[in-house]
Amino acid sequence: MKLSIRDCARYFTNPDPKRAGLLIYGPDAMRTALKRQEVIEALIGPKGEEEMRLTRISGADLRKDPARLNDAIKEISFFPGPRVAFVEDATDAAAASILTALEDWAPGDAQIIVTAGQLKATSKIRKAFESHTNTYAVGIYNNPPSREEIEADLTRSGLKNIEREAMTDLNNLARELDPGDFRQTIEKLALYKLNDDLPVTSKDVQASAPTSTEAALDDILNIVAEGRPESIAPVLRKLEAQGVNPVSLIISATRHFRTLYTAASDPGGATAGISRMRPPIFGPRRDRMLRQAQSWGAPRLEQALTGLTDTDLQLRSAGQRVPEMALVERLFLRLAMLGRR
Repeated sequence: MKLSIRDCARYFTNPDPKRAGLLIYGPDAMRTALKRQEVIEALIGPKGEEEMRLTRISGADLRKDPARLNDAIKEISFFPGPRVAFVEDATDAAAASILTALEDWAPGDAQIIVTAGQLKATSKIRKAFESHTNTYAVGIYNNPPSREEIEADLTRSGLKNIEREAMTDLNNLARELDPGDFRQTIEKLALYKLNDDLPVTSKDVQASAPTSTEAALDDILNIVAEGRPESIAPVLRKLEAQGVNPVSLIISATRHFRTLYTAASDPGGATAGISRMRPPIFGPRRDRMLRQAQSWGAPRLEQALTGLTDTDLQLRSAGQRVPEMALVERLFLRLAMLGRR
C-alpha cells in the first residue's frame, strides 16, 4: 500500500511491527537513509543491531545470492525482540529475490525494509510493495521537512520547550539546510541545552546553526551598515590577509544593502519586508538587519547601492590603476559616514 506524505512522518516514529515490509525510495540518498534509520530504530530499538536483530544486505549482494534475503527473514536471533532484514540500494535487478521473500513472509519473521533510488511507477519492487496488502511504500522527495517532522526530531532529541521565534528559526533552517545538516543542528542544539531547563531561544538556535560560508564577511558589512568608520581599516586588513578579494567584498556588500533596501521599501514596513525574504533571515541576524534597514531608510540605501555599483564597475574596468582594496576601503568609509547621518 502507498503511504501518504502526510502520514509517513507519524509512521516512521511509530511503525507497525506486524507489517511484512516497507519500501522507502527517492532521488536523495541522504533523505531516504535518515528515514530508514529512523524507522529501523523505532522497530528494533537503539540496541537492536548490537543484539544481532538487524541484518544488512546490499542490493549488489542480493543479486549475487538471491536466497540471502529469504534466509535473513527466517533466522532466529539469540536475543528476543523484533527483527529487521534491511536491503540497501535495491534495484529491479534484485526484484525477484525481494518478491520471493515477501511471498514467503509469515508472522514472526523479520520485517523487510528496502531503500532504493528514484523508482518509476512501473518498477517491479515499487509495484510489489504498493499492491501488497501487508506492506507500505513511500516516496521521499526533496521537500523541506514539515513542522510535524521537525517537532518529531526535537522530541527525539529531548527538546520540548521551544519558544515561538526559535521554532520559526528552526523551520527556516530546515528549508535552507540539507536533511543531514539539519539533523546534526538539532543534535548540536540538544547538547547545547543539556542540563538547561530554560526554553530554547532564537539565540540558542543561532549558536547551534552551521556557520555560513559568508560569516567572515558579516563583521565588515555590519560595521559599514551601522556607521562605524573607525573599525573598517583593521577588519579589512584581516580579511585581506585571509585572501578575501575586493570584488567579493563589493558583491557581498551589494547583496547586503540590496536586502536592506528591499526591506526598507516594503509597503508594509521594514518588519514585513524582512519577514518576506527568501532565503529567510532568522535569529539575531534578522533583528540586526531590521534595525539597519529602519535606520537607513530607502532613499539613503538607494545612494549606497549606486556607490556600490559604480565601484564594482570601476574594479572590473580594464583601465583601472588604483589599488583595488583602497577603492573598497574608500567606498566603505563613505557609506559608513552616510549611515551616520
